[in-house]
Amino acid sequence: MLDQAKTHLQITGLSCAGCVRRAETALAGVPGVISAEVSFASESAQVQHDPAVRVEDLTKALETAGYPAAQADVTLSVEGMSCASCVGRVEKALQAAPGVLSATVNLATETAQVHYLLGQTGPAQIARAATEAGYAARVKGDAGDSVDDRKAQEIQSLARKTLLAAALVLPVFIVEMGGHLFPALHHFVAMSIGEQTSRILQFLLITATLLGPGRLFYTRGLPALFKGAPDMNSLVALGTLAAYGYSTVATFAPSLLPEGTAHVYFEAAGVIVVLILVGRWMEARAKGRTGEAIRKLLNLQAKTARVERGGEVIDLAIEEVVAGDIVHVRPGEKIAVDGRVISGESHVDESMLTGEPIPVLKTRKAEVVGGTVNGAGALTFRAERVGRDTMLAQIIAMVEEAQGAKLPIQGLVDRITAWFVPAVIAASLLTVAVWLIFGPSPALSLALVAGVSVMIIACPCAMGLATPTSIMVGTGRAAEMGVLFRRGDALQSLQATQIVAFDKTGTLTEGRPELATITPIGMTEKEVLRLVASVEAKSEHPIAAAILRAAKARGLDLREAESFRSITGHGAEAMVAGRKVQVGAARYMGSEGIQIAPLADEGEALARDGKTVLFAAVDGELSAMLAVADPIKRSTPTALAVLRDMGLQTAMITGDSPATAEAIARELGIDHVVAGVLPEGKVTALERLRGRGPVAFVGDGINDAPALAAADVGIAIGTGTDIAIEAADVVLISGDLLGVTNALRISQRTIANIRQNLFWAFGYNVLLIPVAAGVLFPLTGMMLSPALAAGAMALSSVFVLSNALRLRWVGEAHEGNEPPVGGTVAPTPAPAAAE
Repeated sequence: MLDQAKTHLQITGLSCAGCVRRAETALAGVPGVISAEVSFASESAQVQHDPAVRVEDLTKALETAGYPAAQADVTLSVEGMSCASCVGRVEKALQAAPGVLSATVNLATETAQVHYLLGQTGPAQIARAATEAGYAARVKGDAGDSVDDRKAQEIQSLARKTLLAAALVLPVFIVEMGGHLFPALHHFVAMSIGEQTSRILQFLLITATLLGPGRLFYTRGLPALFKGAPDMNSLVALGTLAAYGYSTVATFAPSLLPEGTAHVYFEAAGVIVVLILVGRWMEARAKGRTGEAIRKLLNLQAKTARVERGGEVIDLAIEEVVAGDIVHVRPGEKIAVDGRVISGESHVDESMLTGEPIPVLKTRKAEVVGGTVNGAGALTFRAERVGRDTMLAQIIAMVEEAQGAKLPIQGLVDRITAWFVPAVIAASLLTVAVWLIFGPSPALSLALVAGVSVMIIACPCAMGLATPTSIMVGTGRAAEMGVLFRRGDALQSLQATQIVAFDKTGTLTEGRPELATITPIGMTEKEVLRLVASVEAKSEHPIAAAILRAAKARGLDLREAESFRSITGHGAEAMVAGRKVQVGAARYMGSEGIQIAPLADEGEALARDGKTVLFAAVDGELSAMLAVADPIKRSTPTALAVLRDMGLQTAMITGDSPATAEAIARELGIDHVVAGVLPEGKVTALERLRGRGPVAFVGDGINDAPALAAADVGIAIGTGTDIAIEAADVVLISGDLLGVTNALRISQRTIANIRQNLFWAFGYNVLLIPVAAGVLFPLTGMMLSPALAAGAMALSSVFVLSNALRLRWVGEAHEGNEPPVGGTVAPTPAPAAAE
């Protein structure tokens, strides 16, 4: 497979689903582009392309199409420059950074002015490029150029335009609409200033409205129309210009119009602009809330770090920390970047990653993650992953990519919007023609009202917002719940799942054996466990480690084992405190002539339950039976119960022995079991299960990667291997299996939300276009005012956005107070420090 590059851009000028399609077409037309997905809700583009494609080629294509990529400027303070060659090196490093369009460095002021693409890079990454070139750089003052800042500025700008337009249009609206409702007002205006003067004043106010706050509709919509690619702005421009132009002729040259038709509709043109600006303003505010999850994740990042530099500990901006730095963390501080502890001891709150409220003990060699919060102790750690390589940065990148993805369901919208705007214009012209031919007098006025109403009410804003807003809010809420959708289409695929298949070890179970039971004979439990653990301390076998953890959890002091001997596949023996201690399987005891009959039946029962049974002998006499098992995760029973309640079947596909697999399946109520299979066998098992319906597979290990890739949806446990995570479509940040139920719930709710939005958006147009065209006029004598059409269109978009925002309150599945399952949970877990 050829190498592919991925570019993320913020786009300006998008106003409807038609704009999205044209922007995608423009990007896809660049030679070397493999795919382009544009999101109306996030106003962003995700482009996959050949590495040879330059970002400048993509931005030029967008510029030509009328949807330029968002750009910004940042000023950096740069240290360490001493001559012109330093300036050249800094400029070269900055210009080589991805997304930087230009960079100018000033030696005298020790600053750099950088012009860059929003979405492709940011001030922190640009500063890092100079720092890595050997010239420490930091953002100077308030950058004021983030995507959030741009959106905030857009909201403020729309608010100002809306208020100005409302102030200009309100007098016109009062005079015209008030005159219709209250004849006395109409007579007062006619008697005081005269009807012609009133019309001229209306003309002046509405002209100011269209040229001022409403100008954006014409500067964007008319060029698009002339290019043969009309969008929503084109519809608004045509509708308002038609009402404005007709009214202007009626005001200054009424003789050009048929007798009795010289009416003015200035208030319609003005109110349309005001209401659509109100709708845009509300849309912008709602869109801002759809990205709340990303902002929450960004707020988790530390801003500074205490780093050892030049023999002292100094505070540095997070952008200046590099891999290998020694970072000091005081009690209560956020951990700045990912690394490994070299000294100190403290409990760290990792709930932002795992959802687990209990802080985790961190000692020497333990890993720490940027964004987590240190407890009461002090830690010193070596930075290993910084910048975009940290776990938090990768999580943010995953969420952003999922939010900008297109689902298969969006294909229907794209096909419809490809012809929708031209069809609306055609429908509007047809409406005008029908009214002119068949309408009653004054036919021209009625034709104008109907044509403009059709054009305005059919704007496909709601269609364009229906899918991407739900995706943004749904994937954002999923991230808050610890569920990351690595592929956007998995959001749609997952809700169709009928069978959820699990790997066993490390997925349903902890993936680490623990001592489940110990049955002593002739000795106390503590005595025999101390002796056995003293022998196993010499072994590196996982079962030996389980016994050691159990002994340490009970606070037992071990003795020195002498003459240790390991018998592969059988057991081990050693001298402990002058006593010969032997530990091993039944066959080992038999080969040594030690009778296990008193515990044989109980041992067979434990083995049937999937446990590994060992026997211990002291000085040649049977002293105890020990059972070791891989404990089932505490959340597993609850998660499986929730899946059953959701009407889903469950399956377990494992390389473990059939006896162990069947025992666990019986205990957990799993429907289908496939055991003793290699990684390729897991893929075959999934193919068989797929005959019963779409299958999701949940796994964590390297051996699960083929199955994760082959399943309809692969779900990786975030505590698993990187290979498994890369092969998956969905990642659960923690190892908690309730994340599977949360992923399914958010998928189902999001797709249902999208369907609701699409039903409303399409239904709204299907029902109201005929009403706007005047189909009710023969029955009621009433026409839909263009102003009311504009209000209805704006409310349609606001409804879709508000409905999508409901996904922010999708609830999580929580672990109940169920008791531990059977005997497979270790009686007392070992403390983290002992592991």
